[in-house]
Amino acid sequence: MACEVVDAGADPARVTSARAADAAFVLDRLTGPRAAWRHARMIDPARIGMAADRRIDAGVDMDGAFRGPLPPGGLGGRPFMMLGTDDEVHRPGGTDTTWDATWPTLGGWKRWLTVAGANHFTFSDRPVILGRFGLPGPALPSGRAVALTRTYVAAFFDRHLRGLPQPLLDGPSAAHPEVAFPTP
Repeated sequence: MACEVVDAGADPARVTSARAADAAFVLDRLTGPRAAWRHARMIDPARIGMAADRRIDAGVDMDGAFRGPLPPGGLGGRPFMMLGTDDEVHRPGGTDTTWDATWPTLGGWKRWLTVAGANHFTFSDRPVILGRFGLPGPALPSGRAVALTRTYVAAFFDRHLRGLPQPLLDGPSAAHPEVAFPTP
């Protein structure tokens, strides 16, 4: 299997398909009897989180638009968390209408979380890089952005891939006042 290069301006369904194929390609190269990585045994193939491949048990969207509708049957009951900015983009009824359109099609356990003071790159390594060089970033300080992202994403995967109770995902927390659980 080889990865396909797809123009980001291409048909949204084609972009989604290519990303799913890319994930499957990476999984094939990192796991299984012909793994290309010498540490492949460290990966538990029964605990992988993402989206379209059946080997993927859970998924998180960190402030990204959905590129086309989910396949018929949604995610087959697999858990999914949407983690985004608490601005006009990713609140229910926001300008990124793909979140509102996708929400009802997600089967199984799901959460929609927003983070006050975040921007699109908050959920990446950008806040750390900007903070390291003293450059301005979002209203949410880089250390806090990293802590919130790690805390909520880890709680999600601990709950769904390791079977550990995670009350943090049941609703707002006084320890994390920036994180809201909007009702779509």
